[in-house]
Amino acid sequence: MTTLSEPPARQHSSSETRLRVVLMLEIQDGAQQRFMDVYEKLRHQVATVPGHVSDQLCQSINDPRQWLITSEWEDQETFLEWVDSPAHREMVKPMHGCVSDTFRSLRYAILRETSAAGATGSHPPQEVPADLPRTAPTGQAGPPKADPGPDGVVRHALTFTVAPGSEPEVARILSGYTSPRAEVDEHTRLRRTSLFMHGNRVVRAVEVIGSLGDALRHVAMQPEVRAVEEAINPYLEEARQLGDPQAARAFFARAALPAANQAVAGSPASGRPHRHAVLYPVKPGKGKAVVDVLAEYDDLATADPTGPVAGSTVFHREDVVVRLVDLRLPPEADPGAALGVAGEREATVLGRLLDLGPEGDLRTDAGLRAFLAARSMNPVTDRTSQDS
Repeated sequence: MTTLSEPPARQHSSSETRLRVVLMLEIQDGAQQRFMDVYEKLRHQVATVPGHVSDQLCQSINDPRQWLITSEWEDQETFLEWVDSPAHREMVKPMHGCVSDTFRSLRYAILRETSAAGATGSHPPQEVPADLPRTAPTGQAGPPKADPGPDGVVRHALTFTVAPGSEPEVARILSGYTSPRAEVDEHTRLRRTSLFMHGNRVVRAVEVIGSLGDALRHVAMQPEVRAVEEAINPYLEEARQLGDPQAARAFFARAALPAANQAVAGSPASGRPHRHAVLYPVKPGKGKAVVDVLAEYDDLATADPTGPVAGSTVFHREDVVVRLVDLRLPPEADPGAALGVAGEREATVLGRLLDLGPEGDLRTDAGLRAFLAARSMNPVTDRTSQDS
């Protein structure tokens, strides 16, 4: 609290001061659940935007139609760059159908903060290496926001496509780099990096203990990693310019593939599990529904300490859904476990959400095996910290 004896607060430039954005909404009658569903999807997308720190969704205790979204950003320029972009306009379109005419946005610079312990002070700018403009060549713009899984491991992925016909050369380049040092600092360690391809789509999944943002900045500064990223640039379907901060941020925001569900068995597998990845042919607009079905399977499967699934992460953005699963047996030995299909009910539901083709049928063993063969991703490299 400010007193008369306290000296005036130092004036901060906009690049030194974090920003608080307050968005006041009135939701249409009968649209509250739809609004919640839309927000649930959007919050994961916004969390991958460069400069995003946190956000909260609040509902009025006096009028259930009145809602408040607050968000915090590293600086004003980063927020304005995003909010004025075509990507932002497309992202928030689904929300417009839930909101009435009342729609107000307020923006404030954060000058002072009081913690639970009572300490006060201004926000210093985050330390970012000068040669890394909040961008990590491993595929994530800015310090990404990701929650640890049940085992305390943070998981994140990125995805992009390469020109058809270039897949063998891209795989060769991506498998040939030297792993960076696993230890980032006393709090953060690289745990594992797995890279898969299906057709011309590349998916790189990383596992980190500690700060994901710090780990990606550490990786980004390694010359061998930068050389690999530059080497695959000519083969990308959508060009990127890592030397241009704005272009790099836009690329890595598009490439981000957040973990939508993480499930880990309480009993570790004996030996090294079989790591397997599946790219699901999701029908337009059905990505979240596919994630829900797979998450329900994984949460139950990992509860069985002797079951085939030792751990699983479902990555999701829009209609791209990838399930990375660690199995106690080869995937061909249990196609249902490899695909996340428990029985006929799940097979029927997934069959309605996926584009299986006229002959596709997940209710039969032959159908499961055909789907497994068609949608399994090819492993390119899989490196644990012991490999580094």
